[in-house]
Amino acid sequence: MKNTLSDLNNHLFAQIERLADEDLDEAGLDREIKRTVAMEKIARSIIDNGSLALEAKRFVDDYRTGDTVAIPLLGIKGDTQ
Repeated sequence: MKNTLSDLNNHLFAQIERLADEDLDEAGLDREIKRTVAMEKIARSIIDNGSLALEAKRFVDDYRTGDTVAIPLLGIKGDTQ
């Protein structure tokens, strides 16, 4: 598995296709629903994490005034003054 939002999107659409499989019996559908719930929770965490990182990057870009701002999540160390 790769680690891009595009890959995540592809996995989510593949799961939608599995849910739409009309040949699934009740047990298979229950299994896919459980898988979907798990995937949704993980996907939400990944998306929230990406949104936070993007928000932090925008903040740095908007408010940096020559000083380096520390944002550990993005690997930005900042000044140690």
